[in-house]
Amino acid sequence: MGKKTFTAKGAMSVGPYSHAVESGDFIFLSGQIPLDFKTGKLIEGDIAAQTEQCFKNISNILQAAGLSFDSVVKVTVFLTNMGDFGVMNSVYEKQFSPPFPARTTIGVAQLPLGAKIEIEVTANRE
Repeated sequence: MGKKTFTAKGAMSVGPYSHAVESGDFIFLSGQIPLDFKTGKLIEGDIAAQTEQCFKNISNILQAAGLSFDSVVKVTVFLTNMGDFGVMNSVYEKQFSPPFPARTTIGVAQLPLGAKIEIEVTANRE
């Protein structure tokens, strides 16, 4: 079975990877940090602003694959400061409606380009 990849105009990669890869009915999105695709730089701001930018990038990739947040079945959030969990969670809950996707949140020491957050999702085309 071959792979189908998706590239979104409203997101960017900082390495040799696809924005998303489809395998069967599942679409695996690469982790998104809060990059502004217009400037190619990390956005300024607190964890709320950085979380919102991650979701904008994810939305652009989902749209490129013909999907929406309703198609998301699993989310993984990486935070450099677990003290940011509450603020991240308040932004997160606005992106989804019940039934919510499964989620894992992991505290990490460092993320690319000094980001405070990275979010990856898996969606189902069903």
